[in-house]
Amino acid sequence: QVQLVESGGGLVQAGASLRLSCAASGRTFGTFSNPDIAWFRQTPGKERDFVAAIHWKSAQTYYADSMQGRFTISRDVAKNTVYLQMNNLKPEEKDGYYCAASKYGASVYAVAYDYWGQGTQVTVSS
Repeated sequence: QVQLVESGGGLVQAGASLRLSCAASGRTFGTFSNPDIAWFRQTPGKERDFVAAIHWKSAQTYYADSMQGRFTISRDVAKNTVYLQMNNLKPEEKDGYYCAASKYGASVYAVAYDYWGQGTQVTVSS
């Protein structure tokens, strides 16, 4: 089992930056066969949207088109933690941000992920 805990959300003005963290406890990501860690975001009442993912072993990254160039996903193997650096935030990006882990590879679909954190709220004022 893996427990994921997100942190780093908050209230910022449009154009500001935030760095989210996803810390894992329990089983380490590297013990899975093909682990990918992703960030999704969700507005209440809507589906979770893919933001970015990183393959734990190769560090290959994937981004949703609208985040390319502004968001950066990274990992710290020693800390078993994944980060999401978000720059130039926009008011419409106000959402709950969720970390998820897949044992069998990355996907843009939330159903493909095996473990989820509780989320951290990001609010962007205009």
